[in-house]
Amino acid sequence: MDPSLQNVAGSNGGISTPATNTPTPSTTGSDAGEDQKQCLAQVINSIDKNLGLLHQLHLTVSSFNLASQLPLIQRLNAVVTELDTMQKLAENCNIQVPMEVINLIDDGKNPDEFTRDVLNSCIARNQITKGKTDAFKSLRKHLLEELEQTFPDEVEAYREIRTSSAAESKRMAHAQGIFSNGDVKVKTEH
Repeated sequence: MDPSLQNVAGSNGGISTPATNTPTPSTTGSDAGEDQKQCLAQVINSIDKNLGLLHQLHLTVSSFNLASQLPLIQRLNAVVTELDTMQKLAENCNIQVPMEVINLIDDGKNPDEFTRDVLNSCIARNQITKGKTDAFKSLRKHLLEELEQTFPDEVEAYREIRTSSAAESKRMAHAQGIFSNGDVKVKTEH
C-alpha cells in the first residue's frame, strides 16, 4: 500500500486520498509507527466520546418536550464539535482500508471474512505452486534417469559441473551475506 495515501474518516466514504502532510525527520522510522499508534488511539477515543454523545442525544430526543430544547441544542452542538475533532484527528492518521472490506461492511457482513478469504486464496495458490514445483522436480529426476541410461558419461560431466557451480554459488552468497533462499543478512547496530 502506498504510504502517501491516507484514509480520512468521514470523507470520500473511506476511500484513501493523497496525504497533505509530509513526515518530518522526527516522524520517520520507528517514531512514525509510534505516532501512528498514538494517532489511532486518539481517533478511537474520539469515536468513543462521539458514541456517548450520540447516546445522550438519543435519550434527549426520545423524551423531548419544550423544556428540553436547550439541552437538545447543546448536545447537537457537542456532537458536531466532536465530529469535527474526529475529522481533524483522522487527517493525521495514515490508515488504509481495502475497498473490499468497506463493501463487506456496507453489505452487513463481518470484515474478518475478507481476511479469511485472502488467506484461503494464498493457501490455494501456494498449494498450486508447490504442485508445479514438485512436478518439475519429478520431471528433472525422470529425465536424468533416462539420460543416464542413454548418455552415462555426459550425465556424469553434467553432475560434476552442477556440483562445482552450486559450491561456487554458495561460497559467493556466503561471502556477500546472502542466505540460500535469497534473503540478505542484516548487520545489527549496537
